[in-house]
Amino acid sequence: MKYGDCTFREIQEAADANWIVILPTGCTEQQGLHLPIDFDTWLAGELAEAISTSATRLNATNSLVLPAMSFGPTPEHRGFGAGYIDVPQRLHEELVVAVLQSLADQGFARILIWLGCGQHRLAQAAAKFTAELGSKINVFIPELPYQGVWEMLVGPNLPGGHADAFATSLALARHPTSVRTDEISFGDFTIPDWSDPHLDLSRHSTAGSIGDPTAASAELGVQLWEALVAAGTKILVDYDLRTRSGQEAPVAIPNIYESTAPVKD
Repeated sequence: MKYGDCTFREIQEAADANWIVILPTGCTEQQGLHLPIDFDTWLAGELAEAISTSATRLNATNSLVLPAMSFGPTPEHRGFGAGYIDVPQRLHEELVVAVLQSLADQGFARILIWLGCGQHRLAQAAAKFTAELGSKINVFIPELPYQGVWEMLVGPNLPGGHADAFATSLALARHPTSVRTDEISFGDFTIPDWSDPHLDLSRHSTAGSIGDPTAASAELGVQLWEALVAAGTKILVDYDLRTRSGQEAPVAIPNIYESTAPVKD
């Protein structure tokens, strides 16, 4: 269920029933020459809704999905000159914590943050928030399944990371009219150090893509989507099983983008 579709009484009933709330965080940034700048936002929001629906249909767990946050830190895209809304890291953390506090004040005790951008770093802020509230709330930032699903379906040998065949395939499957197919091309790029705090993607790609978007297809996008929903459903159901009794200690698990694992920005 979408949080925004509910009345305040329905939301209170969900809190009283210990439903999970999913917070998708998107961002607004360039996505190469062929994809619109809202890709990360619609992907995070639509995937969270699909995962929630899937878990409900399995009678596994109930959850509410908040509207995807459209803006976040995206300084690595400023070098392209346009197509970004860059929110400072501190402000982004404060906004997310304000959302968490509002949910906690309403009685929600379990919140899953689904990161929509590879450069969002919220684990430290979430951990501080849970520590302050103690056993009253549990916040979970899962390791996202994007890289694992990609390697399962395609393999590890096709390099990527941003506006690549992964993103382009999903866009062709889910929002085909948004893709500028005549602009899809294999441009010059180098794989950046994603952990670089001063990352500037314009130094690694003239077209804005990191990877080969020409390998994309709508058929692959459908396969990716189905696999992502299945993997995300497992993440949600597992989280529900671990926390349903309220016995698990508050936790904010670092996400894949704060490790050395390959990323998809």
